[in-house]
Amino acid sequence: MTDDEQIVIDTLTLIIRRNFGEDIKIFSALSGSAALDIVHKEKIDIMFMDIHMPGINGLEAINLIKQINQNIIVIILSAYDQFEYAQEAINLGAFKYLTKPVNRNLIVQTIRNAMNLVDEQKGQLSNNMEMYEKLNFVSSIVESDFIYSCIFNNNKTTELSTYLKYFKIQDKDYFMCCMEIPEAVNKSRYKNYVKLRDIMTAKCNCIIGSFMNNRVGIYVTVPEQARKDSSDPRRTILEPVHLMLSMEITSGIRIGVSEIESDIGRAPTAYNNAMTVLADLAPTGGIGFYEGSRDIPDDKLSETVKNLSQRILARVKAADSVSLNRLVPEYISALFKLYRTEPDRIKNSVFELVLNARSFVLQLEPSYTNSAFDTAFSTLICTNDRDDIGHFILDRCMECAGAIAAIQEDSMNPIIQKACSYIENNISQDINLEQLSAYLNVSPFYLSKLFKEEKGANFISYVTALRMEKAKSLLLDDSLIMKEIASKVGYNDQNYFSKLFKQEFGLTPTEYRKSKLK
Repeated sequence: MTDDEQIVIDTLTLIIRRNFGEDIKIFSALSGSAALDIVHKEKIDIMFMDIHMPGINGLEAINLIKQINQNIIVIILSAYDQFEYAQEAINLGAFKYLTKPVNRNLIVQTIRNAMNLVDEQKGQLSNNMEMYEKLNFVSSIVESDFIYSCIFNNNKTTELSTYLKYFKIQDKDYFMCCMEIPEAVNKSRYKNYVKLRDIMTAKCNCIIGSFMNNRVGIYVTVPEQARKDSSDPRRTILEPVHLMLSMEITSGIRIGVSEIESDIGRAPTAYNNAMTVLADLAPTGGIGFYEGSRDIPDDKLSETVKNLSQRILARVKAADSVSLNRLVPEYISALFKLYRTEPDRIKNSVFELVLNARSFVLQLEPSYTNSAFDTAFSTLICTNDRDDIGHFILDRCMECAGAIAAIQEDSMNPIIQKACSYIENNISQDINLEQLSAYLNVSPFYLSKLFKEEKGANFISYVTALRMEKAKSLLLDDSLIMKEIASKVGYNDQNYFSKLFKQEFGLTPTEYRKSKLK
């Protein structure tokens, strides 16, 4: 219930308690921003909303709430009976528009109707889940048959292609995995198999077989975009998967991975190659990637180098230093493979890339100078060392990205600059749009609009992302307990903090800390 008059909330509470007892759990808010906080934290089914309130008004609040949970049933309870308000409320998805004062029986009947709609929605969801579970059971049997055929098929390509049509898989590229779970944890085989399926299917499009002794065969598709985004999609897909499996099941899991293939008829060969790699892995666990004896054609490597170069420049322009830390090593690796015996061509490519990166800065700020660029050519001439060249290009790209970020910050709207500074300095406090807009002496609606235009995200998303990034750095300090970290980034509820962190990064705070501090 959201209303800026406590007497209205008290009256509604009394009516609901008398007619529905404890069947309904009640939350109340005196402002639109407080209602948003509740919706973020609680599973709300029905909401009463006033229109005229200080800060975010009811209609603005409904718009934001529907973005968080479109299934919430909103009932407007307002002293204003103007047609324009009612029309906008209905357009925003309001269930009912009631005008104050309202008859008690009408409130009770409206709540009953809303509860029936909630039950109907949940019943439909339950039926959908039941159907999903039945289909999932059948699908897992077909998946096991497909993997069995991949392992033992004698060039029956047509049969394997039929399976792929059944699974609606259109990507031609794929690789095979042979995953081995240590015997010591086989007592919980079914439980571990469910975890394995959940983690794999969440991270990639794959077909998973059943256990054969303590091994599982897996067919993983490689989307075309994945090949463009990474020089080795297998590592991009499986390394985070192996990390999660190690934390959820055991660190002793071993995975053998084949080369990327495009001919489904080579699936048995690919699986054998995966088993070959698996046999060479240490018993303590890990991933092995089959590379084969075939060299990557120069034309394919050349395309990879070109693609990585374009992506690096795009990330420089976007001032994205995180992506640069990942892309530059991939670029250097591909570049040295392409020009193995031609160091001058390597240096020319690097020199061209850093000059292009600098040109982005000069477009924004013609007076930009950096002595490292003035001596770039002479610096590169003096070394053929791969690490030196890698550090050189990463440093120059990072400097350009940093310069672009600083220029963009200087040109930022002064209100947003002040808002961002306030948020960063008060990240451990309870920050809401209403409070911040009062500090800046602007309306909450205007500030919300400015945030979207300048930052490309709404206020709540921006603050949450900032808090999560701060939490990541705090998690590297193992002297801090989880409750302290949650408090330092503005959350009194440790469980709610953990839930948000996992939504943002795919790992709980504890899992993230283990992966970084091991």
